[in-house]
Amino acid sequence: MRKKEEKYLESFEMWMWRRLEGIKWSDRVRNEEVLRRVDEKREILRTIVNRKRSWLGHILRRNCLQRRIMEGELKGKRSIGRKRFGMLRDVLNGRTFEQMKEDAQDREKWRTSC
Repeated sequence: MRKKEEKYLESFEMWMWRRLEGIKWSDRVRNEEVLRRVDEKREILRTIVNRKRSWLGHILRRNCLQRRIMEGELKGKRSIGRKRFGMLRDVLNGRTFEQMKEDAQDREKWRTSC
């Protein structure tokens, strides 16, 4: 996920909290104050990353087309340039793809690592 998309999601999350509390933009209430009033933290990005990790573990445990696509096993030409890991960038979390494949085979280990 790109930084721009993350910013949009965080803005949407704050808009929802303001809407639920009935706070207008003209009231000039800071985001920290809104979060304090609703007694919440910013969770939308963390939730998205956790669900991506869960989905990735599910895919890596299966022997399916999606896994083969992620591993780059399909025959044929590929586009010029480096491999794209757009979806995996925020999920890898400092680990290599090979380490993630190993961890995904053991469900309990996968759940604790996520």
